[in-house]
Amino acid sequence: MTTKTTHGSVPATARRPYRTSGWLTFAGTLTLVIGAFNIIDGLVALLRDDYFLVGENRILVFDYTAWGWIWLFLGIAQVAVGAGIVAGKMWARAVGVFFAVVAAIGHLAFLQAFPIWSVLTIALCVLLIYALTAPPRGATGG
Repeated sequence: MTTKTTHGSVPATARRPYRTSGWLTFAGTLTLVIGAFNIIDGLVALLRDDYFLVGENRILVFDYTAWGWIWLFLGIAQVAVGAGIVAGKMWARAVGVFFAVVAAIGHLAFLQAFPIWSVLTIALCVLLIYALTAPPRGATGG
């Protein structure tokens, strides 16, 4: 059996090269780290209300207990998504961007309680969004 090709084209039976991206490996690892940070934030908010800088027990809309549960669930979900990103799943990239946006907005609301940590986490979320959106479609961590 012969395959007909023209100059400069690839035979129909040839496979595309497997594309890898260091950005996706970085993004998966960063998602795991941000998820772990959010789990720690959640546990601290649940177990030690006096740890944060705000005198009242309310930040924007919720109290520390509500924020603790929000951060804990978001962190657990981010760890799971980070594992999906490292495994090369496209759905994990999309969900990772969504969770990074949610975490950045949440830390913006949490800014009064823990300013330096919140600013650091917002910056990591912005870097994560870039790392998830910059690689080409179909690329996996390498």
